[in-house]
Amino acid sequence: MKIKRLKIGHGIYKDVKGRLPIYLTDWVDGMNYRVIPSTIFLYFINLLPAIAFAQDLFDKTDNTYGLNEILLSNAIGGIAFGIFAGQPLVIVGVTGPIAIFNITVYDLVKNKKDCAYFSFIGWTYIWGMIIHFIIAILDGVRFIRYITSYSCDTFGLFINCIYIQKGIEILIEQFEVNGFDVKEENYLANGFLSIVVSLLMVIIGVSINLIGNYSNYFSPKIRKLLVDYGTPFCVIFLSGFNHFGGHLKEVELQRLNTSRSFSPSDNILRNGWIIKFWEDISVSNIFLAIPFGILLTFLFYFDHNVSSLMCQGIQYPLKKPSSFHWDFFVLGITTGLSALLGIPAPNGLLPQAPLHTESLCVGEQDEDGKMLITEVVEQRVTNTAQGLLTLATISNPLLVVLGLVPQAVLAGLFLIMGLLGVGTNEVGRRIKYCVLEKRFRPPDSVFTKLSSLKWLHVFIGLELLAFAAEFGITQTKGAIAFPGVLCVFVLVPYCARWVFPPHDLRLLDGKAVNRFILQNLSSV
Repeated sequence: MKIKRLKIGHGIYKDVKGRLPIYLTDWVDGMNYRVIPSTIFLYFINLLPAIAFAQDLFDKTDNTYGLNEILLSNAIGGIAFGIFAGQPLVIVGVTGPIAIFNITVYDLVKNKKDCAYFSFIGWTYIWGMIIHFIIAILDGVRFIRYITSYSCDTFGLFINCIYIQKGIEILIEQFEVNGFDVKEENYLANGFLSIVVSLLMVIIGVSINLIGNYSNYFSPKIRKLLVDYGTPFCVIFLSGFNHFGGHLKEVELQRLNTSRSFSPSDNILRNGWIIKFWEDISVSNIFLAIPFGILLTFLFYFDHNVSSLMCQGIQYPLKKPSSFHWDFFVLGITTGLSALLGIPAPNGLLPQAPLHTESLCVGEQDEDGKMLITEVVEQRVTNTAQGLLTLATISNPLLVVLGLVPQAVLAGLFLIMGLLGVGTNEVGRRIKYCVLEKRFRPPDSVFTKLSSLKWLHVFIGLELLAFAAEFGITQTKGAIAFPGVLCVFVLVPYCARWVFPPHDLRLLDGKAVNRFILQNLSSV
């Protein structure tokens, strides 16, 4: 048997070799009209969930993290991947899983002796950075070619349900006294008005999306404008909802926590942005951070690369080569920088990454009125621009504006993203097919080619099992083991080969992207 010689750094070399010759073209191709609405859309769909995660981290880490830390993390991720990454379509920022990871680590070490939180999480990130480098240099990212649509679909469902959960949690908190400048006797009114605002946000936001993407109302240009600018309009309109007059003015909605511009949220635990993570921690706790760094790397290996796979999905006619090894190396750099700055480490965002690609699609209608994607505007301007806009948001004028946004609006945004995501997720589509009356099922569906519909039911069961395990463990103190659960369920499609007929399994599960995108992941 011939043993292949390990070529250190070969994957990074192939990525750079493929993308470097077209680097200038990536900027020139940004001179396209689609870039303008895409940048605005991207800024809002990245900013608003980040604000909500900031509120969640602020509440659950005793003010350790706040709005400025999350915005800075998103800005660094956007600028770094817009300028230096091989695949600039990937959107990087603070995700739900990394927020859960930081909250869990904080709960574990906050009362631990000789173990300051910022020092411990700093060493966790440093170890994570080193492991990122090792994996990228040894071409370890190539194993993501074994991740199939099964893992992507179930993880996407998990992310969307986390958004729905966070939206509900924010609404529940509106009925509690949390130190805001709201009279205690008004909290009941504040809570119910928050639900009304949130529901209005959902109704308007979902309606705009349905009209823009799935109806024949208005002209195609107007429908595209609704999709591009509908979300920002909802946020602006409903942020001023309780200023419309009448009894609405008597209720003061809880708004975002903001701090001074370009300043850390907590100046007691830290003095400035630079974290001296080598202080206030014992040597034993430095080495204790190694397994946490390994778990962090597992999380980012799956989370970031699945985001990258989904934004380069088979439905998008991409023409420029992919870059997985080099991008994972860049992610290691941003992780190490996060240790120094005391911010949550950024990584690939769902559903923002595929939505970014979707917003850059150019298409035409076929004879049946369906939109067919003909090309994607592949460039670096949108990611870089949204990163710079996010950085500018930390300035005083924009922080004042953000301080006017009610938390109920953020809850509504979470619910919109979650509900729309569940509706477009492949797991949701399969469930919808099963519950449809037989005469209304599309005759050209791929499921009609199955030898028996029972295999669809079994496969949906396996998807829901993976989702339940992923969602369930994040609701417990064992959330730190979440990356391990992700890795275990990557193996399910391969075990399913022993049960499913080969033809049926090929119809139900397959590669998440086409061969062109995976060519740099070939075995070396």
